[in-house]
Amino acid sequence: MNEKSNLLCSRHASLTSFAQNIQTEINDQVWKPFIASFNPLDTKAFMAVHSKDLIRSPRDSKVILNWDEYFKNQQESDQRSKKSGAKRVIELRFTERISSSSQAIDIGIYKGTVSTNDGKSSSYSYYGRFHVILRKEGNSWKILVDTDSSEKNTIGEKDFLAALPIE
Repeated sequence: MNEKSNLLCSRHASLTSFAQNIQTEINDQVWKPFIASFNPLDTKAFMAVHSKDLIRSPRDSKVILNWDEYFKNQQESDQRSKKSGAKRVIELRFTERISSSSQAIDIGIYKGTVSTNDGKSSSYSYYGRFHVILRKEGNSWKILVDTDSSEKNTIGEKDFLAALPIE
């Protein structure tokens, strides 16, 4: 290899390491707490990973929510689930991750599993695609824009397993 090739390889390795460090930070500050609070229905902890400037759009519903509206909807949903005894688990896998030192885009597939306690003890899973824009606010990463869609039930277990897990 010549000097130019060595320099390019070294620069690529540095950029790759930088991006991996950012993704690890995002995983630790956003995605792990997101899952750890979503699954046990902890609305306050769940909303803590979201920017107060949040734009949330569950595209299947054709709505756009701000932080306050999303908090209210999430809290009502969590309370209904607690009252009914339903359990939920969300899992996330990534198809694309782009980051700089202060902004990031994460795209991936989610899998939700709901277990009901309605006397039948049934459970089912559902899938969708998410697109999230994150921003570093002070020293913490926050979700700024969050949109997802079931994409008309065209996404399934095969797509979920083909995406990359949180590391």
